[in-house]
Amino acid sequence: MPNVNMLDLQGEYELIRDKIRAAVDGVLESQQFINGPAVKQLEQALAERVGVAHGIAMSSGTDALLCALMTLKISPGDEVILPSFTFFATAGVIARLGATPVFVDVDEATFNMDPLLIEKAITSHTRAIIVVHLFGQCADMAAINNVAGARDIKVVEDAAQAIDARYGDEPAGSLGDMACLSFYPTKNLGGFGEGGMILTNDESLAEVTRQLRNHGESSRYHHKRVGGNFRLDTMKAAILMVKLENLADFTRRRRDNAAAYDAALAESFVTPPVVMDKCSHVYHQYTIKTSRRDELREYLSRQGVGSGIYYPVPLHLQACFASLGYKPGSLPVTERLVNEVLSLPCHPMLSKDDVKHVIASILTMDQTCEQQDRLSTGCTEV
Repeated sequence: MPNVNMLDLQGEYELIRDKIRAAVDGVLESQQFINGPAVKQLEQALAERVGVAHGIAMSSGTDALLCALMTLKISPGDEVILPSFTFFATAGVIARLGATPVFVDVDEATFNMDPLLIEKAITSHTRAIIVVHLFGQCADMAAINNVAGARDIKVVEDAAQAIDARYGDEPAGSLGDMACLSFYPTKNLGGFGEGGMILTNDESLAEVTRQLRNHGESSRYHHKRVGGNFRLDTMKAAILMVKLENLADFTRRRRDNAAAYDAALAESFVTPPVVMDKCSHVYHQYTIKTSRRDELREYLSRQGVGSGIYYPVPLHLQACFASLGYKPGSLPVTERLVNEVLSLPCHPMLSKDDVKHVIASILTMDQTCEQQDRLSTGCTEV
């Protein structure tokens, strides 16, 4: 029986081992470990790829989000609107600055924020909206920007999972006032350790962000503001430049895998991800829905197929946010989705046989459950 894992970072490394080692040797020979030339090269390459004026490399995706909010002067008393259906960092950085996360529900089909609910959540204290492009598909940015623009509210894209995704003709990362990327090793452009980037077209925001990245330093040993150490190491930037060469091909492979899943699973007991007409998905995760999620995950495991649940507990019900007063039922779509979503292997190292095995496993469970349901025995013993 084949083993189909959720990730194959070793396989990716084997493809580019020699180039990676050459890049590492280059940094070692230069001894420029902080702010070496590879950092600037990466900033320029990604800014050009996304079509924005400024890229500012950061120490992690979380630090990118934190620094973006610091740049926007988010502080105690401010409110920041965000989805509850996302990774913890999106909310954590708001709380760390003493501001209040305001959670809104998502669209059931796309898993992304519902613009109508954003509008209802705005108060006189709302300073920013963090829009998460979950699993690799852009949120409805035209509608969200219309809501924000009418009230002079800043929009920050959490594009950690969406590099190379598009909304119409516009790339993720170019659709708000600022955008944040993550280079965590499992991301579509994953590095060798933590890393991230802030993207923006606003020169004044970029200037402040660069200062905040380096302890708020405006010139050597002179500080106009208090920042942090959010720098990206040269070694990591050099490795990311190598991996960037494969990003387009790896994205194509992800889309091919997703297309195979879509075609095979359309009439099954699972619901494949829905892609908006105006969006181009990059499938950081290929996430299905099913009321039999836990049964399916257990069955896939027995067939040697990995899977993931992103995310099992919505942020508005996390213990650390209990003081905000959200109760079960506050965000019904999110609360239903966290019990139904399951992510299947979709990484670029999958073979066609791997994809066929995942599909066959799901369809086999589907057929067996139908038979057992007719006998009223359930399908827990599949």
